[in-house]
Amino acid sequence: MKIAMVGSGYVGLVSGACFADFGHDVVCIDKDPTKIDSLKAGIMPIYEPGLAELVASNVKAGRLSFTTDLGKGIDGAGAIFIAVGTPSRRGDGHADLSYVYAVAQEIGENLKQPAVIVTKSTVPVGTGDEVERILAQANPGVQFAVASNPEFLREGAAISDFKRPDRIVVGTEDDWARGVMNEVYRPLFLNKAPILFTSRRSSELIKYAANAFLAVKITFINEMADLCEKVGANVQDVSRGIGMDGRIGSKFLHAGPGYGGSCFPKDTLALLKTAEDYEAPTRIVEAVVKVNDARKRAMGRKVIDALGGMDAARGKQVALLGLTFKPNTDDMRDAPSIAIALALDDAGVRVTAYDPEGMSHAAPLMANVAMKDSAYAAIEGADAVVIVTEWDAFRALDLDRVKKLAKAPVLVDLRNVYDPAEVRAKGFHYTSIGRP
Repeated sequence: MKIAMVGSGYVGLVSGACFADFGHDVVCIDKDPTKIDSLKAGIMPIYEPGLAELVASNVKAGRLSFTTDLGKGIDGAGAIFIAVGTPSRRGDGHADLSYVYAVAQEIGENLKQPAVIVTKSTVPVGTGDEVERILAQANPGVQFAVASNPEFLREGAAISDFKRPDRIVVGTEDDWARGVMNEVYRPLFLNKAPILFTSRRSSELIKYAANAFLAVKITFINEMADLCEKVGANVQDVSRGIGMDGRIGSKFLHAGPGYGGSCFPKDTLALLKTAEDYEAPTRIVEAVVKVNDARKRAMGRKVIDALGGMDAARGKQVALLGLTFKPNTDDMRDAPSIAIALALDDAGVRVTAYDPEGMSHAAPLMANVAMKDSAYAAIEGADAVVIVTEWDAFRALDLDRVKKLAKAPVLVDLRNVYDPAEVRAKGFHYTSIGRP
């Protein structure tokens, strides 16, 4: 089947490359000629492990191509995916659907054959209804159906998540559309990936509900970590103890500096706004958003405390290791490191930093942070070393070397990467999250 993917960002590019790898004929479409030219040259617009190789192999096989011409790209496609951004709208926090609706309008004006139009973008409940209206108004003479097919990809593990999903959610009440979507995902039936067909509105809400629930889990264990520090318990033991309960599960119970990224912050906010509009407020999610925002700044204060307090911290140097919101990505959106760096700067602390992939994106957001070429270059002369993102490169630092390079043997581990006893045995003043 020919598949058109409108939008060649994170979701569109990963999904398109994976569909091509399954044997479909895929065209990725984007308005940005620079991005398309780069993709044609084999240069990826994002960092995702294995993506460049996957794109290259499928381009070589003739199953994956790129264009700026939407009309040409969708010609002959049985399924047309909308995978453009839905950022938080300035002013009210609602998802900005202008890109989705603009694409729907252009698809309607250029569609010549029967096709299923699939919203892959994360969109609020009822978006599919408006997409359907726009298409019908723009092109009343062609057969189409609108389906919802939310993505559940983790940055850093997106290819694996796409090829071996926990589930595939498709929202449509149209039998013909259901048949087309079954054909699209037929290759995954080999792995017995469960496909869940729902109403379109249920599918749209599933994505937001899933992300909100994961945000709740993260924030809950972070609050338990704070309590552990007060009562002398170990949050890792608490996490294991509750995670072994099958009703709870162990995933997303790792205490840290708070969640960030492209999904959780904007999706929780969009869910709140949708709930308000329908007069069904989600108080738990509301509390999670507030607690998470406050936590990032609090991590900056945690570092300041490790330096001896506000007065002692002024004029000192701190090395931040890891800037992206999680490892194996270059995504800096709502990363905890931003708030931490600001809190340190406000306290008069000089900040150096290193990240394996994210520094080019981080630099414009952290004007007063000195970016270094390596972890050890960032550590040199530092009064405290802070692990902000748990990249593999930071899991086995040469602590003897760190001690020699740093001005003071202070290590603040915001991801609980190291064993406290081992680090303290090396002569470090060690602080972690929710552990004695």
